[in-house]
Amino acid sequence: MDVIEINEKIAIVIGGAGFIGCNLICEIVKSYKEVYCIDNFSRGSSDYFDAVNCVDHVNIIECDASDVSDLSRAFGSIKLNAHQVEIWHLAANSDIPAGVDNINVDLNDTFLTTVSILEVMKSHHFKTLFFASSSAVYGDHGSNPLHETMGSLSPISNYGAMKLSSEAIICAAYEAFLNTAVIFRFPNVVGFPATHGVIYDFVKKLNASSSDLEVLGDGSQRKAYLHVSDLISAMLYIRDNDERKETPSIYNIGPVDDGIFVRDIAAIVVKAYGGNIKLNFGIGNRGWVGDVPKFVYSTDKLQKLGWKPLMSSTQAIVRAASEIVKQLT
Repeated sequence: MDVIEINEKIAIVIGGAGFIGCNLICEIVKSYKEVYCIDNFSRGSSDYFDAVNCVDHVNIIECDASDVSDLSRAFGSIKLNAHQVEIWHLAANSDIPAGVDNINVDLNDTFLTTVSILEVMKSHHFKTLFFASSSAVYGDHGSNPLHETMGSLSPISNYGAMKLSSEAIICAAYEAFLNTAVIFRFPNVVGFPATHGVIYDFVKKLNASSSDLEVLGDGSQRKAYLHVSDLISAMLYIRDNDERKETPSIYNIGPVDDGIFVRDIAAIVVKAYGGNIKLNFGIGNRGWVGDVPKFVYSTDKLQKLGWKPLMSSTQAIVRAASEIVKQLT
């Protein structure tokens, strides 16, 4: 059995009770001295730690990260040495259509959380930040590869706009007081325990009516998907291997393929669910306002650093479909 050496660092994962957060915490508790989860539990749940078998290894603090005073209270309740602390900022609105209907959802949950976190980090002299951003910051560029140095970032959803605004203010904070700032631009991430996303929505629809499945759009939308286990692997690989030469470091994380069509995702979910199910497609190639129907995600920078995923987009969908059907049925 391998012996894991515990370092002296402490991790605070803000938004840690969500889908990605609980999977990240489940992995980093193996090597950090202490791990704290801060969450307002509007979308996350402490039950997820039971689901991923790490409930006994994480310290949970309920807190509204968009509220400076509440976040200061949470940080103040932890006895910390500032030089040992890493902040992982995963707090955000995960319901993009809800953010389209009400701009204040993303303003508060996606952007103001970042403002508050930076303000409290500065007052506590915490200087290391890892931030979960998104491919949504790029906008709709069709078949043009999306890479970290492209100059035209034009998000078409409030979610993407607030993620891009967060990136901008993190860059300013790096100039002012941060020693380390790493920005991860996520693709579509799937896996267990699911809280949202295309597979989750399909399975919920099938639970309501198992004879047919309504698909938003005509199914021609094509996107890159990454299983959450590969995502966590990439984040930790970047943490350990990035030389921090940029200000801050920005990485696209994703598969090395061109993605998978929504019609194929629907077929995979139907197969995992079982039964005689009819697919009913909508009209057009957008599922909702702010939906990017197709994008080509360049991960050349991350590949040059030395990391590649274990699963393709299709393999990630197949595994996640099986996991989420089991979770919800």
